[in-house]
Amino acid sequence: MTLSCDSRIPAPVRLAGILFWVLCMPPHYVAFRTAVADDVPAIRSLVRQAYSRWTPALGREPRAMLVDYYEAIHDFRFDLLTVDGHLAGVLQTCPCADHLWIENVAVHPNHQRRGHGQSLLVLAEQLARHAGLDALRLLTNAAFTSNVALFEKLGYSIEQSEPFMGGTTHYMTRRLVPAAATIRSAHGWNNETRTTA
Repeated sequence: MTLSCDSRIPAPVRLAGILFWVLCMPPHYVAFRTAVADDVPAIRSLVRQAYSRWTPALGREPRAMLVDYYEAIHDFRFDLLTVDGHLAGVLQTCPCADHLWIENVAVHPNHQRRGHGQSLLVLAEQLARHAGLDALRLLTNAAFTSNVALFEKLGYSIEQSEPFMGGTTHYMTRRLVPAAATIRSAHGWNNETRTTA
C-alpha cells in the first residue's frame, strides 16, 4: 500500500488520512523460537543476505557465509527472531565453562535498524544468566563498523585484536552484573538488600 499526499487535499484531511492508515495497520508480531533442522535453508539464506554487504569491504565472503549450517545446527543453539511469521534474525550460541559464546548474530537486511539485533543480544544475555554464566563473548571483524558500534553501545569491550586474512578481528566481552546488583544500581540502592520474587 502506498500513501499519496496529493497537495490538492487540505492538510488536515491528509493528516487525518495518514493517522487513520497508521492506526489501522496491524502491529508487527515479533516472536522467538529455537531452530530445528528444517530451518537450515532459511538460516543460511538470511545469513548470506545479512553478511553480503560486507563482501566488498573484505574482498571476500565473510566466514559466516561459508558455514555448513546443516552441521552447525547440531553443534550450536540457534534462536530465531520472526516478525509476522517471517524469519528476521538469527542468534547462534554455545555455552562454555565461564561464558556464553556468541558465534553469530544476524538480521535480515529488510529488518535491520529496528532493534532486532539488540533484541537477539538481550536474548543471549538471558541464556547466559539462565546457564549461570557471567560473561558473553564474541568475535567480529573490525571492518564491520556498525556491528562493533552496536556491541560497544550494549556494553561489550574489545579485549584483544589480531590480524586475520588481511583484516583485524576484535575479540569482545561483556561481563554480566548479577541481577540483584543491577536492581540496586538502577534504583540507587547502595546499602540495602532487595529480593525479587
